[in-house]
This record gives sequence, structure tokens and C-alpha cells, in this order.
Amino acid sequence: MDLRVKRVYDPPSPEDGVRVLVDRLWPRGLSKEGAKVDWWAKELAPSDELRRFFAHDPEKYLEFLRRYREELEGNPTLERLRALAQRGRVTLLFGAREARYNNATALAEILRENPGEAV
Repeated sequence: MDLRVKRVYDPPSPEDGVRVLVDRLWPRGLSKEGAKVDWWAKELAPSDELRRFFAHDPEKYLEFLRRYREELEGNPTLERLRALAQRGRVTLLFGAREARYNNATALAEILRENPGEAV
């Protein structure tokens, strides 16, 4: 499974493969043409409650990851993303300034834990 994570504000690259935005809200100040997003999978974004709990706090990351995993259980969009990533490179895009502790990074971790199975 070839998964990458990248900030949506960074320039698109041919090496990105399929570009999937995994935020619930469209990034501020970025046009849809400029973002070069192939798929906006907002159904994979954490709930507002979980996002507020986490607030990109590194000390809360492991608990965020656990809760996010629970939220994704049985999500058919996750299985669609998994199938896409098994066929070729997928870059998960996020809008947050925090490069390490964000939902795209967490989603990539979750997919890599069990690349061929449902969460």
C-alpha cells in the first residue's frame, strides 16, 4: 500500500498519485482548481466533537487515534480508499498547519495497520 500524506496547500506533484482530501471542510483560500484534488472524502474526516477534543495537541494524539479508529469502523468510504491505495499511490491531503499530528497522518497509520482488512 503506497500511502503518502501532504498538506493540501503544498504544490501538487505528479508523484502524488491520486490526491484525496480527508478534511470535512474545504481549505480556506484554496480554489478547487488550485488544489488538484481527485477525491474529497469528507466522510473520512473525524467528527467535530473528536476534532475539538484533539485540537492537534501531541499529548492527545494516541487517544485521538484510538477514537478516530472507532469512528471509522464500518465506514464504506474507508474501504473504497483502502482499495484505491492497494492499486497505486494515494496522497492523503490535509489543511492543518500541524504536519505530524493531524487526521490524514492518523488515517494513514490506521490503513497501514491492517492494509487488507476492514478496520
